[in-house]
Amino acid sequence: MNVELMKALEQLEEEKGISKAVIIEAIEAALVTAYKKKFGSAGAFRAEVDRATGEMRAFQIRTVVEQVDDENTQIALAEAREWDPTATVGEMMEVEVPLDPQEFGRIAAQTAKQVVVQRLREGERDMVYKEFRDREGDIVTGQVQRIERKNVYLDLGRIEAVLPPTEQIPRESYRQGERIKAYVVEVRQGTRGPQIVVSRTHPGLLKRLFELEVPEIYEGIVEIKAIAREAGARSKFAVASRDKNVDAVGACVGPKGTRVQAIVDELKGEKIDIVSWNADQALFVAGALSPAKVTRVEIDEETKTAQVIVPDNQLSLAIGREGQNARLAAKLTGWRIDIKSETQIKEIEAKKLFVDLPEEEGGAPAEAAEGPVAAGEAPAEPVAAVGAAPEAPAEGERDGQAGELVESERDG
Repeated sequence: MNVELMKALEQLEEEKGISKAVIIEAIEAALVTAYKKKFGSAGAFRAEVDRATGEMRAFQIRTVVEQVDDENTQIALAEAREWDPTATVGEMMEVEVPLDPQEFGRIAAQTAKQVVVQRLREGERDMVYKEFRDREGDIVTGQVQRIERKNVYLDLGRIEAVLPPTEQIPRESYRQGERIKAYVVEVRQGTRGPQIVVSRTHPGLLKRLFELEVPEIYEGIVEIKAIAREAGARSKFAVASRDKNVDAVGACVGPKGTRVQAIVDELKGEKIDIVSWNADQALFVAGALSPAKVTRVEIDEETKTAQVIVPDNQLSLAIGREGQNARLAAKLTGWRIDIKSETQIKEIEAKKLFVDLPEEEGGAPAEAAEGPVAAGEAPAEPVAAVGAAPEAPAEGERDGQAGELVESERDG
């Protein structure tokens, strides 16, 4: 019987991947439960299985007393001294009890089986939890299993992950059986086993996708410096090369755009701008506003503001629909970006020059500049001052307009 037990333990260990120690502890717990069924819950028991031979033994724990009132919990001093001559009143003693599975009965045997099954299940859950706990911040590929109350459940093989509505790309639909990639946000131990929360909107998903598609990033030749993302709409991605012979942007784009296109396809058409990171912050800001062309950038370190001047025909492009391009550039660079057209700058400079002229040189006093002369001038167009706003999915699209102001989350 003991040989059969050890073979069974080895088979369970091989098939389920659970160590013998865990299985033996489960059997010991089952034996205790079975004996409690037989002797009543008032009795205290301990069971042990020899780790080498598989031999099983059970012990009833009793209190040594002068006179026995309850045989399940007490043992007479005289009887105790037959086992241990040094026994004294009040101490606890383990008395071995016969281990005959036939005496357990149907209920006891069923209880033992249930405990073993439960402990095996708990052991498997612990293994899965430990496996996925180290995968927070990584990518997993899962098959859409079902959709309930807007939550999308993914089958990861040994476990299920949930993609909550807040982590889903706006307007993205999911079909049962579809395979998708997601970013592991959190792994926690729940009452029913490990719970894995994944995301399709997290900037980390974009980072991991590029690591998978671009060998130069995986190998550390190309470094990801910053990411700004409005999931489902547009993202900006800043990279730098550690090897002067490797073009960081070109490596990410890939031959004929194949690498970046694979990521765009995975994200269901999300637009991705790959820009070159530059230690010169003025150049970095200018590049971050791509595809718009920039005339010049003036940096104010004290206010963390970048004054950007663009050609007139590039103003709308620089700002983007609903200010998206400027907003993402601000998130990417960490600068508060103030965009003006060349015409706006000329008007501002001309007005300033006119106001600063002394009266005898044909200028008007300052108070007059605010009166009829200023009133007769065409007012300068508003400009876009954009700061690094928190990550949020786009709520819709419309043509970008100057004058939009987004506060920087890095300000203050």
